[in-house]
Amino acid sequence: MSERYMNRELSWLSFNYRILSEARDKTNPLFERLKFLSITSSNMDEFFMVRVASLKDMVNANYEKKDIAGMRPKEQIAAILKETHDFVNLQYSTFNRSLVPALKHEGLVIIDQHEDLNEEQKKYVDKYFDENVYPVLTPMAVDSSRPFPLIRNKSLNIAALLEDKEDLSEKARVRKLEKEGKTKKEEEKKAKTELEFATVQVPSVLPRFIEIPSEKEGQTTVILLEEIIERHIEKLFMNYKVVCAHPYRVMRNADLTIDEDDAEDLLKEIEKQLKKRQWGEAIRLEIEDKMDERLLKILKDELDINDAGIFAINGPLDLTFLMKLYGIEGFDHLKTPKYIPQQNPAIHSEENLFDQISRGDILLHHPYQTFDPVVDFVRQAAVDPKVLAIKQTLYRVSGNSPIIASLAQAAENGKQVSVLVELKARFDEENNIIWAKKLEKAGCHVIYGLKGLKTHSKITLVVRSEEDGIKRYVHLGTGNYNDSTAKLYTDMGLFTCRQAIGEDATAVFNMLSGYSEPASWNKLALAPLWLRDKFEYLIRREIGYAKEGKEAFIVAKMNSLCDKETIDLLYEASAAGVKVDLIVRGICCLRAGVPGLSENISVRSIVGTFLEHSRIFYFHNGGYEEVYMGSADWMPRNLDKRVEILFPVEDANLKEEVIHILNIQLADTLKAHVMKPDGNYEKVDKRGKVLLASQEYFCKEAMERAAAMRNNELEHTFIPMTNEGEKE
Repeated sequence: MSERYMNRELSWLSFNYRILSEARDKTNPLFERLKFLSITSSNMDEFFMVRVASLKDMVNANYEKKDIAGMRPKEQIAAILKETHDFVNLQYSTFNRSLVPALKHEGLVIIDQHEDLNEEQKKYVDKYFDENVYPVLTPMAVDSSRPFPLIRNKSLNIAALLEDKEDLSEKARVRKLEKEGKTKKEEEKKAKTELEFATVQVPSVLPRFIEIPSEKEGQTTVILLEEIIERHIEKLFMNYKVVCAHPYRVMRNADLTIDEDDAEDLLKEIEKQLKKRQWGEAIRLEIEDKMDERLLKILKDELDINDAGIFAINGPLDLTFLMKLYGIEGFDHLKTPKYIPQQNPAIHSEENLFDQISRGDILLHHPYQTFDPVVDFVRQAAVDPKVLAIKQTLYRVSGNSPIIASLAQAAENGKQVSVLVELKARFDEENNIIWAKKLEKAGCHVIYGLKGLKTHSKITLVVRSEEDGIKRYVHLGTGNYNDSTAKLYTDMGLFTCRQAIGEDATAVFNMLSGYSEPASWNKLALAPLWLRDKFEYLIRREIGYAKEGKEAFIVAKMNSLCDKETIDLLYEASAAGVKVDLIVRGICCLRAGVPGLSENISVRSIVGTFLEHSRIFYFHNGGYEEVYMGSADWMPRNLDKRVEILFPVEDANLKEEVIHILNIQLADTLKAHVMKPDGNYEKVDKRGKVLLASQEYFCKEAMERAAAMRNNELEHTFIPMTNEGEKE
């Protein structure tokens, strides 16, 4: 491992450990711990389908180039698998030894072994199987005429070994042998040495767990669907004796490979590639830890997977079902009270939104403040007779998006509507294809982005005809135009009608639709054009102040940091005396606090109820503070291979508000994990410090401000930034 850099994949696993630590934290409500454990499982699925799969592709292609930490792909895979086995063991130790007993104590019993059912429960389960499960199942046997079936990616299955029942009639046996052209002696010899393999998929169209009668009054008891199927598996293979049956699950390479140079129609090419995602190379095999060795050998051979990629699990496979279990009724007292996003104090819902933006920039902070104004921005534009055109980029949207509906309505109302739908948004490709077709049908001009680049920027432009001429209204954000995730992700947004930003917004869309880049830009910095240069300029400016003996200070909040050039520049800043505070949710390849390298750099990661997603950048600038927000992390893909936007916060009050948000996160003592020089993370040492959970603070603050607005008593209270990043 490099002394200067962390490996990207191992850093991501460290982030998943931080989420797991929340599942293990007994100060969290019990059902919130279930949710965190479920998230670690879904995270791991995507990690294997994309990141590990990509490394496997490199190995298969004999790619030997080292990563930022000096590791070759083969070395990375070995390290990942070793670390992941340890992680899975800790996951299931948490589930079996901590969560299951705690749930039982609170009256929720999970039965994961059908042998544990009492007589009443057996009758209930048997009836449920016959009426609800059996009609849906498709058992598949494997023999000379039926090859090993394609096992779908991420599907839960039950494998079985079968042998002919001894009481099979002699006449039937002879007919069977004649049909297969075998003698009785040959068949008897085969029976002694071979068993037949069969598999059945646990249907995803049915609930993963089923509530059944409880043994005690006041208890809630559930059983897993695979246990119900396993109990009745002989009904699926009537002429056979089931020797053994065990659940298993396959994770496959789901990273799409699209040659855009050869793809005449990107939409059709992605549709074709999506079908292949279910059948990619097997990357990981999860099995029940007591699986019969003969059964395991068949799976290993057929799926072509080695021992390192096999995870023997002591407990239910696929813990993502815990997210559904979270929703079971009767346990609200074991959950964090649901937070309702508050009204933004600067926005009055009864007044025209464009009039309010005309009076000054408006800052949005989600999910503490409601996402409704963003939805309303497009909705009002769709029906406003003064609006001439709407232009928007869409990366990920919700399943029943009100923004999509408004864009379609705007086109039907005769407005010029241009929408860039990013078809290559991973795991949202199919959803985005559906929206693209719907928008085209409504009369919108739909763009699929620039060849070779993902469009990840979040921008909406509304062109309006007013008394004094054409006026442009812009929304810029750090997160997607997704009203569902806006309740779960922390993001920032800005409404503005500043002329300079409006001109830049027009230039952005002209570039996306017509490939025309303007000679100069006013305020927005775009990747891959010159965003990297912008960040380098801003960091070097702080280095210059430090070398002059002046105060120099950077605070940067993002999801991931793994760009080598930027990391080296931050090391240079640290050596010059610049104080650098980084708030990095996930991957961080930089090493913080290393003597002689990064003494002046701190890295913290905040894991809480909401997913930290906003990107904010603060530069002290010799006292003339500058604040930027945007869609890009400090990663090569964001800076060099995506269309991203960085925008300034210029209003003095709003700038102060963003600084306040950064300060509160830097003061978090309850949910922050701080990187140590060895690259490991530890919770903040709380001794002598104010106990503060930043997300709870922002929830309370938003509620207080909304209440004050209703009472016309709003007072702005901010915490100024110091070079320690703490309260003065």
